[in-house]
Amino acid sequence: MEIVKIIIQVLSGIISVWMMFAMLYQLFLNLFGFKRAKRDYAEHDPEAKFLILVPAHNEAAVIKDIIHSLKAMDYPKELYDFFIIADNCTDNTAEIARSLGAGVIETRKETPDSPTGKPIALKKALDAIGDYQNKYDLMMIFDADNVMDSNMLREVNSQYQDKNHPELIQCYLGCKNKKGPIAWFYYTSYVVVNRFTQLARYRLGINNCIGGTGFAISTQYLYNRGGWTTMSLTEDFEIQVEATLAGKRILWNHFTRVYDEKPTKAMASYRQKTRWSQGYTFVCFRNTGKVFKALFSGRLSVKEFLGTFSYMWGMFTYIFVVLQAIFQALLMFVPAFGFQARPTGVFDILPGILLFIYSYLVLFYVAEKMDDHSLSLKKLPLMLYSLVINMAISIACQFVGLAKYRQQQNWDKTEHVISADSVNQAE
Repeated sequence: MEIVKIIIQVLSGIISVWMMFAMLYQLFLNLFGFKRAKRDYAEHDPEAKFLILVPAHNEAAVIKDIIHSLKAMDYPKELYDFFIIADNCTDNTAEIARSLGAGVIETRKETPDSPTGKPIALKKALDAIGDYQNKYDLMMIFDADNVMDSNMLREVNSQYQDKNHPELIQCYLGCKNKKGPIAWFYYTSYVVVNRFTQLARYRLGINNCIGGTGFAISTQYLYNRGGWTTMSLTEDFEIQVEATLAGKRILWNHFTRVYDEKPTKAMASYRQKTRWSQGYTFVCFRNTGKVFKALFSGRLSVKEFLGTFSYMWGMFTYIFVVLQAIFQALLMFVPAFGFQARPTGVFDILPGILLFIYSYLVLFYVAEKMDDHSLSLKKLPLMLYSLVINMAISIACQFVGLAKYRQQQNWDKTEHVISADSVNQAE
């Protein structure tokens, strides 16, 4: 039992050190979000040519919205092409897209057991288009449920030209819906992350996080890396880590937004977050050693290393919290370990309460005010209720994703049913 006790103490100590580092780093990073965003790039005339791909599997309910959004872009029509990738569709997604004037690429599984998902659909689409690196400067990827600001291509073009052609640019990730406790938590989380993680990282001068939709990638960089060859269920995170290790730049654009549909039901959120957890864990385990090697060889700066490493392992926060609670309970309540429980005092829990108020309530309120959005205290009960539900979902997803992280072949699609018309009516 003494050996077991020592092992538990060592593990508990490691987790404590990690959680303290992660908390202090995030608090430091947050400081760079406390300022209104201002463009740091000049406006440029349209020059970059865009290839826009929209993977869509049975998206007949929402596909018209993104097509209307893309056709309404404030950008010369001769400088961008967009294609709907009708991936293994059994509905009329392709027919609707064609009727609205969109280009359509239909993809099918070679065999019933062939792997499916967004990365595979993107690879097949690029193969079908061919010579994309010479036809286009940038490729942008959107999900089928998205709608975008009409200035998106113009803003990305200006930043791309002014910042000497970065390899990737991620645009602000907004929410198409926020009604109900599940969707509301996504909304509050994205509001905080967009400003106090993404904008803060950009101001600090470290690579930003890729969010899966609304990002631009240099076609030349994509071609040089071998095309779309991602292996995980989180192709965005995989590209982010790979580009950072290769010394490429990932910038943030706070001045144009893409809005996507968030799950409204607990089960849908669970499936989505489990898929994310599987992918994040796979990429994390596959690349942690590479990140350290890049640091020690001088290919990665200390600043970039801390940003990448903290983000990679921050995905396991809930797992670490649960494990730490178990370890502490064992050390305090198991007589064989020689410890005795003492009453919990107010100073034991006060730091956690203050950190929660700051990170979940204060930062959200500040971000909303800086975006000129009003926030009523009437939302406080919803925020607390939403937090409890989503924490329970996230804890389960992280453990399940860890257990299933080797399974990266089949995409568990999130169903999309909310059209722009229904959002406008609800509002």
